[in-house]
Amino acid sequence: MKRPILIHPDPRLKKVCVPVPDLSDDLRVLADDMLETMYAAPGIGLAAPQIGILQRLIVLDCIKEEDGDARPLVMFNPQVLSSSDDTNVYEEGCLSIPDQYAEVTRPRVVEVEWMDRDGNAQRETFDGLWATCVQHEIDHLNGKLFIDYLKPLKRQMITRKMQKLKRERARA
Repeated sequence: MKRPILIHPDPRLKKVCVPVPDLSDDLRVLADDMLETMYAAPGIGLAAPQIGILQRLIVLDCIKEEDGDARPLVMFNPQVLSSSDDTNVYEEGCLSIPDQYAEVTRPRVVEVEWMDRDGNAQRETFDGLWATCVQHEIDHLNGKLFIDYLKPLKRQMITRKMQKLKRERARA
């Protein structure tokens, strides 16, 4: 089931999420709903707080080619174990900040550990777009948005645009 995505500014997007203590069928359904919501948006990542759930759960799939095989990842309690000194700059966007993009510098390579939908511990090294995306989504779990990396003036400008968008949507 597709879920509504919160739009910045929303206080839930700035909260630190609690760890998932134990996997349940409800959490697996939530993960499936999040994947459906992400693909429909369309996006390459979604964190639980973006749909108002303050738990440490993210989904991502950075395969963007039409003929590429989808690679949906569901991560419960993801954490970055290590990151490279080398950095990458990507123009990032966010489903909670629609149609706004800015260049963000992040570590080029990260090693991440998480629990998969079956409760198994997983560990993988990501680079390029995957590394950027997983860091962006984990930031959401810590109450941080990509615009928090920007200079204050640019951040305020984007926030004002989002406030206007929310007013327009409320009137529609």
